[in-house]
Amino acid sequence: MERAVTDNGLRGAEGTDPARAAAAVTVAAEGAVDPVFATAAAAPQTLAVTSFGPSSDAEAVLAIHGITANGRSWDTVAALLPARRILAPDLRGRARSNALPGPYGLRRHAEDLAAVLDADGGGARTVLGHSMGAFVVVALAARRPDLVARLVLVDGGFPLALPEGASADDLDVAALLGPAAQRLSMEFSDEDAYLDFWRIHPAFARDWSSAVETYARHDLDGSAPHLRSSTVAAAMLQDGGELYGPDWYLDALRGLRMPVTVLRAPRGLLDADPLYAPGTLDRFRALVPQLRIVEVPDVNHYTILFAERGAVRVAAEADARP
Repeated sequence: MERAVTDNGLRGAEGTDPARAAAAVTVAAEGAVDPVFATAAAAPQTLAVTSFGPSSDAEAVLAIHGITANGRSWDTVAALLPARRILAPDLRGRARSNALPGPYGLRRHAEDLAAVLDADGGGARTVLGHSMGAFVVVALAARRPDLVARLVLVDGGFPLALPEGASADDLDVAALLGPAAQRLSMEFSDEDAYLDFWRIHPAFARDWSSAVETYARHDLDGSAPHLRSSTVAAAMLQDGGELYGPDWYLDALRGLRMPVTVLRAPRGLLDADPLYAPGTLDRFRALVPQLRIVEVPDVNHYTILFAERGAVRVAAEADARP
C-alpha cells in the first residue's frame, strides 16, 4: 500500500518550522499501518517511507539505510520485532525517493528525517543507522536532539580513516564501495539478471535470502531490458565525500549527549577487511565519552543487517528502551 500525502493541513505537524519541512511523505506500507504525514514545502515533494509493524500510535523506531541502499535493508531486523513499529525511509536520491532533487549531503538527509519524525508526532525515540545512514542519524541528533533518545550506529557513523597523505578530496568513493557503486552505471536485461548480480557479490555469496531479494527488487528502476539501480550517482558521491570527518561532523559527534552504541562488523563490504579495524573505534571515546562499542561476530558490513545472526543483535538494540 502506497499513499502520497501532500495536503498542507496534516496531522502531527503543527508548529513545524517550514525550513525543516523537507518533504511530504509517501508511505510504502508493510501490512496494515497508519500513514505517516509530514508538512509539505512550497513545492511539495515526496519521501518514501516503509512502515513495519503494528498499525498503532506506538512510538516508532527510525531506521536509516546506507549509501546506495534503501529502506528495505531493515526487513530482517523488522521480522524479529513484529510488535515494534519501525519507520524506514528511502533517502533522497534512492529507490522510491530517487526523484527528489539535490543537493544531497548528510545535513540535507537529516532535515528530511526531522520532517518525518515531526509528522509522526515528534518526541525522542531510538534511532538506528547503518553505514552512511549512521552518519545521517548523527547529523539528525546534532540538529534535533529533541527527536533522538538514543543512537544505534550499525557499522558506521565514525569518520573513515584516510590513507596516509591523502585528503577527502583525493578519495574515490566508488572504489571503496566496489560492486555496489559499479552497478549504478550498469543496465540489466531483467530482474533475474539484477538478482544474479547480487547473488555473486562477496558479501552475499554465502548468505542469500528472501530479504536480500526484496531489497534488490526495491532498488530497481526503469523497465526491461533497461533496468538499472534507482540510486542517483550524484547522491552517492556527495554523501560519500562527508564520511571522512569534516569539522562540522566532528563537532556533531562532540555534542552528542544521548546514549550511543556502535555495532561493529568484523568483516567489510567485500566480506574481507573491516570498515573499522580492531581498536579504531576506541579513539572516538575522546569525542563521545558515553560510546558503547559492541562487536557482532561472524558478519560483514551487509550481513550484520541481512543475516539473522547479525540482525538479532541489531533488533535487540532497537528494542531496548532509552
